[in-house]
Parts: sequence; C-alpha cells; structure tokens
Amino acid sequence: MNFVYLSPHFPQNFRLFSIRLKELGVNVLGIADVPHHQLPHDLSHEGLTEYYQVGNMEHYDEILRACGYFTHKYGKLDRFESHNEHWLQTDARIRTDFNIPGLNVTELHRFKSKSKMRAVFESAGIPVAPGTRVTDEASARAFIEATGYPVIAKPDQGVGAQHIYKIEDESQLQSFFETKPEVDYLLEDFIEADILTFDGLVDQNGQVVFYTSHKYHPSPLETVNTDANHYYYSLRHIPENVVEFGMKCVQAFQLRESFFHLEFFYFGADQPPVAMEINRRPPGGLTTDMFNFACDIDIYREWAHIVVHNTFLTPHYERKYYTCYAGRKANKPYRHTHDEIMATYSTMIMHHQPINPLFQRGMGLYGYLIRSEELAPVIEAAEFIQELSI
Repeated sequence: MNFVYLSPHFPQNFRLFSIRLKELGVNVLGIADVPHHQLPHDLSHEGLTEYYQVGNMEHYDEILRACGYFTHKYGKLDRFESHNEHWLQTDARIRTDFNIPGLNVTELHRFKSKSKMRAVFESAGIPVAPGTRVTDEASARAFIEATGYPVIAKPDQGVGAQHIYKIEDESQLQSFFETKPEVDYLLEDFIEADILTFDGLVDQNGQVVFYTSHKYHPSPLETVNTDANHYYYSLRHIPENVVEFGMKCVQAFQLRESFFHLEFFYFGADQPPVAMEINRRPPGGLTTDMFNFACDIDIYREWAHIVVHNTFLTPHYERKYYTCYAGRKANKPYRHTHDEIMATYSTMIMHHQPINPLFQRGMGLYGYLIRSEELAPVIEAAEFIQELSI
C-alpha cells in the first residue's frame, strides 16, 4: 500500500500515525515544507519510506508534482491524508485528481460549509440552533428581530473558535459589520448550555469502532475571546442521547475510514442535544493522546489497522479513566510552579509539554494530561494547575 501523508510532522503527536502505518509494512510517503533534517528523528527514520519537501504547501501545484513523483516511483497511490482541517480541501483535490478513495471534491461541501452541515443535520432529524446565512446588515437585523439578542456570528467556512463573535446589542452588530472579514457568515441564536463532544473512528464500512466524549470548561469560544483558562475532560459514562444523536450524525454524513469530531449543546437526559458542527478529522491538541490514556489503547495503531486490515484491535475497550487536558496561558500569574504541580500530582499527570504557538491562544502555553478513575480528583488537579496568585 502506498500512503501519502501530508504534513506528517504536525502537530507533533500526529507523527505516530505515520510510524504505526510503517510498522505494518505500508509505504508511507511524506510531503511537507520543512527540511528533512528538521523532522522528528523517529518520524524520519521509522515512519517514512520517502519524504518530499515542497517550497510552499499552500501551492497546490507543488503538492500535485510531489504526488506525480511518488506515482512514477511507487505506482498507484492508495491513500492521501493529513488529519488536519486546514488541508481538507487539498486532501480532497488530490484524491479526486489521482482517483484515491476517500472524501473528494464533490463531497467536500458537507464538511467545509457550516450552512451545508446544518442542512445535513436537519435532513437527518438532528436539532440545530435557529440560524441563517447573512450577507448584509439588513438580513442580520431581520434574523435578530425574530430571535433577539444575543446571537453568534461564525464564518460559514472556518475552523475552531477563530473569528467567531458573540453579538449582544445594536452597537456590537454595527461594529461586527464594520470590521468582519470579507467572508460569508452565519448568524445563530446564542445557546447557553454545556458543550459535549462525540469523537471517534469509523472503519471502511462506516461502522463506528471507537467513540468517546469530552466536556469543555469553559467553551472554546469563551476561551479564545476572553483569554480564559481552559480545561476539558473525557467522560467515563456518556449520556445515551449524545451517543444516539452522535451515531445518527456519523451515518448522515456517510463517514468511511475516518475520525470524526462532533460538538453538541447538551441540556440533560430529557432533551435532545443540539448539533453545533462536525469535523472529518481527529479532535485537535492532545486529544488523541487522551483517547489512549483514558482507555489504555493506542489509537494511532488502531487507525493504521483500520486502513490496512479494516480491523480494530481492541473491540472491547473500556473507558477506565477520566482524562483531562489543562493548559496554562503565557500572560497569567499562576500560584503554583511546574515543580509544585508535579510534586503534588505526579501520580495523576500522564504527560506534559509545551504547546505549539499556533494553538496557544486556545490551548495555552503549556499543557498537562491528568487522569483518575474518579472525576473529582481530575477537576481538583486542573484547578490547582490553573489557580492564579491574585
């Protein structure tokens, strides 16, 4: 099998996808814009059959030429993947141009456009927040007259909580239209509720072989827009209605051989969750490592086996632990030093590392992964890590 992996070194933990594939005898062919000697040593020596450096990954023709070179040398390309939302369109174009299985350009709109996502959710009977696509102030005002303030404005095509605004009054609405980026926006009714994710992996037949859920504290939007401290944790016991509606979403979007990341507003067991968005990728940051620590599995190896053999090695996995990510921002006066954190919670902290600058606005400068069989100690540790001195 010839598997082309775009940007195999970023984010750093995703290099394990390439390494696990190579361990199964796959020709893993990497494309990125960094010199070969700057790749992580284990990736360059254990995870790649060959590496092709391009000058600019935003230039599609360079990616196209790299794939042409790999085709000439190794034969037909069997897969092309990046696991990264930023390269979703590039992934789809290459698959289309080289007739590679997976999401192609005719299917891309369902995952790139939030308005198209809403249409799929609604057609499957999955609740969404009241919302509409707006092109000018008049259409925005017409929507707000029906719903009232506050509303959320989000790019129709966007990633994460960047360039999303909470608009609470007339002055903020006017300011939004004066300063917003020149892209199409959605307006949605603001919903106050817990946010739960539904994350997992489907096999080549579209069957969910792994799933889990995480709870944010606070929401990603608040984290980014107010520079708040942020932690989130996996659940050992997932609400039944989140599982039910999450499974319906996976089926509605016809996912195959893919990770998924869904976000829901959650109101409790007696109300259906409201879908926010779906992503055809693993959740970001260190969340894939949280999968592993929560369940004592290797999700990178499991994914590789789905690609090569369409088998999940640990079909009877258990959610043994609550696993939490807690980040610390660069500009906050924390009460406890790193050494104090490690001395206090060394048995619970499974991993810690600096966070790449691209993710620091949401995830913080430095992150810790904590686990325990009980939830209370996990939250206690997260709050200790983020406690401020003033």
